[in-house]
Amino acid sequence: MTTTNETFLYLTTTGRKTGNPHTIEIWYVEYDDCYYLCAEHREKSDWVQNILANPHVTYYISERNQPTPAQNGTASILTDNTLLQTLHHKFQSKYNWNNGLFVQISNKE
Repeated sequence: MTTTNETFLYLTTTGRKTGNPHTIEIWYVEYDDCYYLCAEHREKSDWVQNILANPHVTYYISERNQPTPAQNGTASILTDNTLLQTLHHKFQSKYNWNNGLFVQISNKE
């Protein structure tokens, strides 16, 4: 049996109703000093709704069950069509899937 060391992005948002931290494990693509996520259920995803209410997030990249120190970041919904085309291609190449709402995670001020 072959095992892969697939890494995930662990994203923590602030709950828009409770104010409590909410962490998810999600596929990601790194591009141009940012991380990009794709929300299958678009704006219906709880984590996307949390970002729309408060774009400040923490995140880390790791193999499953191997937590590492989190970094602070800012999340935003992508609207740039050129960048979206690039990300569609990158997600398709990496995961054979690219259907959803793209979100950028940046640690730039």
